[in-house]
Amino acid sequence: MTYQNFLDSQTQHETPAGLSPLLEALWYAGRDEWHKAHAIAEQHEDAPLFDWLHAFLHRQQGDADNAAYWYRRAARPEFDGSLRHEWQEMVKTQLPD
Repeated sequence: MTYQNFLDSQTQHETPAGLSPLLEALWYAGRDEWHKAHAIAEQHEDAPLFDWLHAFLHRQQGDADNAAYWYRRAARPEFDGSLRHEWQEMVKTQLPD
């Protein structure tokens, strides 16, 4: 799957087959299905990319303090751009353009 295929899949009603857990969580996050994305992130705590996702999700929720905690756990600086741009950056770590 390419980055563009993933973006296009956001209009589908079900996750595309064969997604990694991280991409599945990002798929839900991109559709504002916060609780589904968060449940997956919680299952993979201590994995840096999932901790980054966890930070993003709390930032998306407006919980800056909790987001800051997860950015520290992910060993990443707090993101200084839009939520959409951060989501795109995370997806691009997993898929080619």
